[in-house]
Amino acid sequence: MRRASSSRGGDEAEYDYLFKVVLIGDSGVGKSNLLSRFTRNEFHLESKSTIGVEFATRTIQVDGKTIKAQIWDTAGQERYRAITSAYYRGAVGALLIYDMTKQASYTHVEKWLKELRDHADVNIVIMLVGNKSDLLHLRSVSTQEAETFAEKEGLSFVETSALNASNVEVAFQTILTEIYNIVSKKALSLEEEAISMPKEGKPIPLVDSQEGTKKGGCCF
Repeated sequence: MRRASSSRGGDEAEYDYLFKVVLIGDSGVGKSNLLSRFTRNEFHLESKSTIGVEFATRTIQVDGKTIKAQIWDTAGQERYRAITSAYYRGAVGALLIYDMTKQASYTHVEKWLKELRDHADVNIVIMLVGNKSDLLHLRSVSTQEAETFAEKEGLSFVETSALNASNVEVAFQTILTEIYNIVSKKALSLEEEAISMPKEGKPIPLVDSQEGTKKGGCCF
């Protein structure tokens, strides 16, 4: 397992929430370049297939809170499937990526989605991502087709280009904000419940407590 560190987004030693997000999809759809574009603002034209799993981090600001995103890049090759399935555990978000110039990678989205739902938390936030939008002349998957599928499955959807950075920030910012909104609402609900409890009642730990977020991150 390789770890790619990142210093984008400020001092990563201090944060309010830690969210684990996984990137899944066929090999060659651009998962690694989406990861490097978001966390390091880099793109590697000759990037090789990921072996096993690697991850990088970046902090962003949402509603005045510092969110640390720990983004895992899972290998797309079938022979690594048994290894990467374990890395879905603990993930609160997932980008399900296909190459909009390769119909097969889009066809396999249903298989990836089933695997994700089999292994991940039932409340995981999922975004469908059609990558390589810079290659419009080679498009084989229409925007409408993907949007229809995403709506049917309850997924958000965006088309991106890791090459020219189109919508990369939008994709990650959107999914991290959606996760934050869900987690913060849960924290508020727990806080209200704790306030309404009798004094002799057992206190309920808040999701956004420093102890909880620093050690284990936030889960649903």
